[in-house]
Amino acid sequence: MNLRHAVLPMLVALALPAVGAPAVAATRGLQPMDLATLDRYSSPTLSPDGHRLVLARRVVDYDANKASSSLWIENLLARDAAPPVRLTPEGWNVNSPAFSPDGGTVYFLSGKSGSSQLYAIPAEGGAPRQLTDFALDVGGYQLSPDGRRIAFNVEAFLDCGSDLACSKDRFDALEKDPATGVVYDRMFVRHWDAWSDGRLNRVFVAEMPAGDAAVTTAVAIAPDVIGDVPSKPFGDSSEYAWAPDGKSLVLSARKADHGEPWSTNFDLYQVSADGTGAAKNLTAGNLAWDTGAVFGADGNTLYYRAMQRPGFEADRLQLMELDLATGKHRAIAPAWDRSADSIVVSEDGETLYVTAQDTGEHPLFAVHVDSGGVTQIIGDGSIGSVQLQNGTLAFTRNSMASGAQVFVGGINGAPERAITPSASEMLPEVGFGEFEQFTFKGWNNDTVHGYVVKPWNYEEGKQYPVAFLIHGGPQGSFGNGWSYRWNPQTYAGQGYAVVMIDFHGSVGYGQAFTDAISQHWGDRPLEDLQKGWKAAQDKYAFLDGANACALGASYGGYMVNWIAGNWHTPSSGAWKCLVNHDGVFDTRMMGFVTEELWFTEWENGGTPWEVPENFEAFNPSRHVADWRVPMLVVHGQQDFRIPVSQGLGAFTALQRQGIESKFLYFPDENHWVLKPHNSVQWHDTVNGWLEQHLGQ
Repeated sequence: MNLRHAVLPMLVALALPAVGAPAVAATRGLQPMDLATLDRYSSPTLSPDGHRLVLARRVVDYDANKASSSLWIENLLARDAAPPVRLTPEGWNVNSPAFSPDGGTVYFLSGKSGSSQLYAIPAEGGAPRQLTDFALDVGGYQLSPDGRRIAFNVEAFLDCGSDLACSKDRFDALEKDPATGVVYDRMFVRHWDAWSDGRLNRVFVAEMPAGDAAVTTAVAIAPDVIGDVPSKPFGDSSEYAWAPDGKSLVLSARKADHGEPWSTNFDLYQVSADGTGAAKNLTAGNLAWDTGAVFGADGNTLYYRAMQRPGFEADRLQLMELDLATGKHRAIAPAWDRSADSIVVSEDGETLYVTAQDTGEHPLFAVHVDSGGVTQIIGDGSIGSVQLQNGTLAFTRNSMASGAQVFVGGINGAPERAITPSASEMLPEVGFGEFEQFTFKGWNNDTVHGYVVKPWNYEEGKQYPVAFLIHGGPQGSFGNGWSYRWNPQTYAGQGYAVVMIDFHGSVGYGQAFTDAISQHWGDRPLEDLQKGWKAAQDKYAFLDGANACALGASYGGYMVNWIAGNWHTPSSGAWKCLVNHDGVFDTRMMGFVTEELWFTEWENGGTPWEVPENFEAFNPSRHVADWRVPMLVVHGQQDFRIPVSQGLGAFTALQRQGIESKFLYFPDENHWVLKPHNSVQWHDTVNGWLEQHLGQ
């Protein structure tokens, strides 16, 4: 049987939901089940000639409480602009697409064999072929420029070297050992949501198989770089890059030693692709964060992003250029007061396409390499996953009106074209709340921005109860973007208005604005929130200021705890209820129990024993005697960033004083609530708490 011919009819038959479907009258607002089960689109990947686009589609099996992803492909030259068709077979869960240099093959990762391995499928459709059968799960990969090798990352024991089976055998033995005690002699003992077991993320290089047999062996590169590559817990394969000649790679790493939990000193290392020779530290002179290396086409120039202040995770990531022949470093746009999130180099090498947070949005900018001139080219929401091939641009955009859509166009005179549907096209019966940005004078008489969202069923002249959302970070933003955890449309969908303030400390307003929160967690942001809440009520008559609840997670949860003891007088505005998700309750203890110590030490100006007064200055636990407002506390057992004892402490303070309170506990979630059923339960519990205190 010809498998290719068997698969192709399926590719023709299955297509994504139509883009640009006619609107119908909305009958309801966005509900938690909608958010949990909505299809998600990501990973736009262009063929080298820019004529084909592959993307990932994630769907949720709610009954099974899990999600899976498939790959879809579109011929961008087709005149009928038909939607993408399915490329990978039904029943496969896949990720990380990449084209071969000739555009004829699409590579991806899948656990179909029982572990995560690399597969290939013809771009025209056909049966996938397994290319690797390593003893360890492949976490990510980068194809060499000539397509003959792959660099990939796995979790391995350092002293096992290139022997992948050694790491698997050792880990299996640890799993089977009846003695479960673990002895640690340095931190990290645990990180994000996992306990350390001695393995590091390591990069290996393997030859692509010439025949049908999958490759099983590889060479460990950079053996003298002792650190996680990619970084844990959120790093990916973008933290290493092939040189155009395929002889070396550049990777970003921080030393995994005694000082790792309080260090942000990531350096760029150039390493041989064959595993020989010593790694060359390209950024040893900078003791702060260096990452995101991208080669120029000639291989002589390296572009990357760098912070300047050691120990500060929210410093500005500045665009940098490195001449590899001379070792000379140069800041490309030193006067541009924004933090670069990604780099794509134009084909002529004259322009860097860069995304960055900017005044409540996340646009795409063009940065001229020589002059440092910066021009916004695509905005209207949050831009991500930018790809450029042969003059064709692909990207994702999300906003407060929709999850990520895949687009092409937007440069070289090409109009933007949506490839995947918006949330309103997937949910035609759902009405979304209209939103608007507003400004006011906050702390230090600075201009501060916020957003207000109307209820989905807004009627002129009516007043609505309010969900006052406080973002985390604290160096974050509640801007024009879509979230699957804290989405203002889910509150608008319940009939509430929403107010969000980007207080001092938020990103996208200049580094000085971001810096203002450090050592000032409880005063400057609180002043912004209070003034912003008043300004919103003065400007928008539909806000019922006497019927409002404040909600936040992480730093937002900290601020809810702080508000409970410091913002409850009639003159400043009383709250009907509060919601604290994974919030800091005791700032001094937080300095001892969190895992990434650089965060608490920077934010408080030192360690808890060096500057105890700083840790106590804005400590919510010192003000529990003044707590009066009903509070819902939410926490996950696997949250090692803000351990569960912080949530239990807040709940104990409430219960012991007889204050109306509830505690929603997730034994299987970390700092976020990710499982579909848990997400719906979270939203239902929060919405029930709001309805109980605000009505509906």
